[in-house]
Amino acid sequence: MSVGKRIYLKREMPDHDIMMQFKEIPASNTADCMGRNCAMNPRIHLMSSPKDECMVGPAFTVKCRAGDNLALHAALNYCQEGDVLVVSNEEDTTRALMGEVMMTWLRYEKKIAGIVLDGPIRDIGSMGSWDFPIYATGTTPGGPYKEGPGEVNVPIACGGVSVNPGDIILADPDGVICIPRKDAAVILKDAQEFKAKDQAKIPATLEHRINRDWVQKSLEAKDFEIIDDVYRA
Repeated sequence: MSVGKRIYLKREMPDHDIMMQFKEIPASNTADCMGRNCAMNPRIHLMSSPKDECMVGPAFTVKCRAGDNLALHAALNYCQEGDVLVVSNEEDTTRALMGEVMMTWLRYEKKIAGIVLDGPIRDIGSMGSWDFPIYATGTTPGGPYKEGPGEVNVPIACGGVSVNPGDIILADPDGVICIPRKDAAVILKDAQEFKAKDQAKIPATLEHRINRDWVQKSLEAKDFEIIDDVYRA
């Protein structure tokens, strides 16, 4: 087997009904139900102007060599409608992995749900206003190489988070999280309950019904010292 130059055409896919219900939950609520340990580094941020608050879809993973997009071009041929392309790039920021031409293909021909790149893009002047979710680290006019190696639909690291093919990608203006496919049903139930409780906190705050006694108790339990004086060097 040609490790480093592999393209897997099949994935274990998440339950579609479960996956789509995450679209109604803020990424932050879901992340809080996962030990707050599933969010991609904020260097990956929203670069376009989608109308929908949340993007959700199964991960179609791409492992690129730094600054090289040959494997990404392969993914453009094989990805399916509704997928979220998730692209690792060895955290390189010197070369754009794609621009308007490739992105137009993904948006209109392949009809994917969106893309998450651990690297820059270019042609932001046109794509920045698109109603199509584009998450990337920034922009540069510098283009990529097309030499390989690279892999498609293998486990990758993107934004410091492990992503397996078929995991659920959930993103909103706050950023991107990865929900393990096998744990999705349990996480969904927890996230729905968390969202309901979280939404109730705003009116409670406005109506002066919030109890913050837990803060003082936590400080005391962790041996914080409260000093009724100014700091003196």
